[in-house]
Amino acid sequence: MSEIALYGIANCDTVRKARRSLDAAGVAYRFVDVRKDGLAADRLRGWVEAVGWETLVNRRGTTWRQLSEADREGVDAERAIALLLEHPALMKRPVVEQDNAITVGWTPETASRWGAA
Repeated sequence: MSEIALYGIANCDTVRKARRSLDAAGVAYRFVDVRKDGLAADRLRGWVEAVGWETLVNRRGTTWRQLSEADREGVDAERAIALLLEHPALMKRPVVEQDNAITVGWTPETASRWGAA
């Protein structure tokens, strides 16, 4: 099994829950704090291609609501990538990668996929 990479923000409750779950299950992973470490545009583009920008952008969160109306209108894949690069907290969290598999969010179903049920 190859390395699991968990992308999120350290103080996000869902990310904390995911990390606790992985730790409790003894699953090794690498944590990337997207606010501190940033994200590469190519990685975001790959995620958007894999799951769609609609899945990746958290349009229910505070960061989305704080964007100007102009920024929220007419979002497409390229605009979503630009917004995520500018506002990493806009990302639905966590994003978990392993090999070519990507999961967005943390639920009991996704936890079991990564061995942390």
